[in-house]
Amino acid sequence: MVGLERGTVELEPYDPAWREAYETEVECLRTIVGGRVRSFEHVGSTAVEGLPAKPVVDLLAVVDDPDETDTLVDVLESNGYEHRPNDDVPDRVFLAKGPPENRTHYLSLVERDSDCYREQVAFRDHLREHPNVAEEYAGLKRELAAEHGDDRAAYTAKKSAFVEQILDDATE
Repeated sequence: MVGLERGTVELEPYDPAWREAYETEVECLRTIVGGRVRSFEHVGSTAVEGLPAKPVVDLLAVVDDPDETDTLVDVLESNGYEHRPNDDVPDRVFLAKGPPENRTHYLSLVERDSDCYREQVAFRDHLREHPNVAEEYAGLKRELAAEHGDDRAAYTAKKSAFVEQILDDATE
């Protein structure tokens, strides 16, 4: 199942349907945006087999021309996405799909050489390649979700040091 109320934290055990939801959304997005997007990446915890996650599928859409993003945002907004603030991530355009009470997808428009792209892919790949680190991260996520189920900002802030350590290890 995919979908979660905005601002909340509810972890689900890994579900292979998340991969299918990603693939289905990419097919839909390719129809909507055509050749304006170079490639897509499934990132975030739903992209790591075995990892519990908030049931919201994270996607990166890689663009060659950042000047195209305004046009892409218009097209995406007319097809069910909502343009959202960047949350201090300077090199992406962030959109959410689904109403606030049932967010299903997060889409970031990024350039391949952006920090956002490199970090998201490195983080995902590091967790996939190091099951022991993924299990440690899963434990932290479960603990924080139990403590901060109604406070997404606190949940995210309290796992940031661990995430930064994984990024340091992944990008060495």
